[in-house]
Amino acid sequence: MCFVNRVLWIYTVSVMNSWKKLKEETVFEGFRKISRVIFRRGDGKEEDYDVLMDGEVVCALVLTSEQKVVLAKQYRPGPEKVLLELPGGAVDDGEDPQEAMARELLEETGYAGELEFVGMSWHDGYSRRLRYNFVVKNAKRVSEQNPDDVWRIDVVEMPLDAFREHLRSGELTDSTTGYTGLEHLGLL
Repeated sequence: MCFVNRVLWIYTVSVMNSWKKLKEETVFEGFRKISRVIFRRGDGKEEDYDVLMDGEVVCALVLTSEQKVVLAKQYRPGPEKVLLELPGGAVDDGEDPQEAMARELLEETGYAGELEFVGMSWHDGYSRRLRYNFVVKNAKRVSEQNPDDVWRIDVVEMPLDAFREHLRSGELTDSTTGYTGLEHLGLL
């Protein structure tokens, strides 16, 4: 890196890291909570951002011993249509993420298996939601599903090749978990 580019890089990093939060207030609280957060940026300008304040969530790529991916087929209000998604949900207060994933998997699908943590990911750059990503190997149905009253979920087993296509289609809301899980298992 030439000297001028290095100086610009150092300056950019120092400006980016010098943001200061000035104020935060809740502007909406319903199914989701949104706060308006005002920052003083490194260049001295003040900017306000609406930030999703939802808590931690879990999500898993679930594979049966026959290499089929277990998906939750359900209506999603954002895209306003039925999607095939990876099982997951909220981490309750005081709950361990691994325990939350096992609970959510059983509730949504009735499946259980060998659960492995594979990493964390942010929901997006305007959210405090942190996602714990898992894989579940050798999954099998061990009980009836027991989703909460809000969600109607149909369980679908999809062949691995078809899941890879589904993952590339853009129709999966938790694609980070899908890609991370496949990479972790050497199946990408």
